Amino acid sequence: QLVESGGGLVQAGGSLTLSCSVSISMYSINAMAWYRQAPGKERELVAEIISGGSTNYADSAKGRFTISTDNRRNTVTLHMSSLKPEDTGVYYCYADQLLAAGRQVYWGQGTQVTVSS
Repeated sequence: QLVESGGGLVQAGGSLTLSCSVSISMYSINAMAWYRQAPGKERELVAEIISGGSTNYADSAKGRFTISTDNRRNTVTLHMSSLKPEDTGVYYCYADQLLAAGRQVYWGQGTQVTVSS
């Protein structure tokens, strides 16, 4: 229900935009986010956007990454600039819904981002 695209190989200092296509109603979603998992490391939050539009970023992403949603196109986008080799990893799209039975979580399959030095 979440499908990422836009990953690839980019040189340090370059830019890349990731997109996540969402097949569930955007209006039923509580939060959407992008996570990153670097080789040998745990998955970590990169950026999130909460219903209402507030955003949060990892310290490493502040000033360089921007998360946004398009409710008409049912997408969430992560624009990344001034990329660094340490941004390398598999990027996962995340969404959750707050249901009567509890929180329903969705993950995409991930897209690889490689930043060369």
